[in-house]
Amino acid sequence: MSDSISGAASGPGQPGGGQSGWRVSLIAAACAAVVAAAIAIGVISLWPKPASHRPTPAAPAAPAGPETAYVASFGAGTVTPIDVATGRAGTQIQLGSAASPWGIAIAPDGKTAYVANFSGTVTPIDLATGRAGTPIQAGSGGGPWAIAVTPDGKTAYVSGYGDDTMTPVDLATSGVGTPIQLGTETGEAQITIAPDGKTAYVSGYGAGTVTPVDLVTGRAGSPIQAGVGPGEIAIAPDGKTAYVADIGGTVTPIDLATGTADAPIQTGGSPTAIAITPDGKTAYVTNFYGGTVIPVDLATGIAGTPIRVGDQPNGIAIAPDGKTAYVTNSGGDTVTPIDLATESAGTPIQVGRGPQGIVITP
Repeated sequence: MSDSISGAASGPGQPGGGQSGWRVSLIAAACAAVVAAAIAIGVISLWPKPASHRPTPAAPAAPAGPETAYVASFGAGTVTPIDVATGRAGTQIQLGSAASPWGIAIAPDGKTAYVANFSGTVTPIDLATGRAGTPIQAGSGGGPWAIAVTPDGKTAYVSGYGDDTMTPVDLATSGVGTPIQLGTETGEAQITIAPDGKTAYVSGYGAGTVTPVDLVTGRAGSPIQAGVGPGEIAIAPDGKTAYVADIGGTVTPIDLATGTADAPIQTGGSPTAIAITPDGKTAYVTNFYGGTVIPVDLATGIAGTPIRVGDQPNGIAIAPDGKTAYVTNSGGDTVTPIDLATESAGTPIQVGRGPQGIVITP
């Protein structure tokens, strides 16, 4: 995930839909994990849990260095740090067997990461120590899915799977505010926040729209049509245009001054996540079903040659120096680095099972 989305949840399909068998399995796994956790603490006693499946307490992860990528792994209940300079994965940060992490965001000061757990919480991680803090109860109708932090670092906004709301979390007090009603079917909602911190943009996979939300008043504006199944949203560095990855094979530009969508850019494939280079010239779009990343020249609106990565690429982030992109392969338990100068993929980096959201320290 790029900029303020920070690796928010992305991927095609609704529960029960033709393209979403893989996601139904993940959700089923998450539910099973929640039940298993309850059994382990004696809340439910339907059957014994094998000792081999019980999580073993792990030592805190070693502090990560500057420019570190953090990968949320849904199936493993972990966040894996990757040293951007060396491409090496560090010790996985354990969030608990029932966490089911999906979206991840980092505060602007680079000190804390916040992980949206499908099981109903947001977990803060102290990036200096690699320790997970006390989870914040921020459950919504379908479970926390994506998360974004305001530029002032005061508030995180969390979307729930299919509950058509966005919930504010006060990061100073861990207090959860009143959910903001979006008034549209969001499905797998992704969130990005404008650089000025005044407006959030929330994709509605089920409705084919992007909804602007005034963060001062907490009110949702009129939805903007953005394809058949919009996923992640990336805002260009100049703050003038948002680009929306659409599972239908396009990227939709939205003029943020007027709130209108321009003609879709044809990419083909099944775009789910998007990141823009720091110079604003190129967007890189994950092609979930095709196992590739598609470069898009934003000046011409022309898609380039797809770059082969791994199985089910579902999250992408670009290093601050603009030299390397990192792609989560949710079907292969790896992260693939891409050299953006040559647009060639490097050696995959092993991470926890089911990697989804990815973000890089500012």
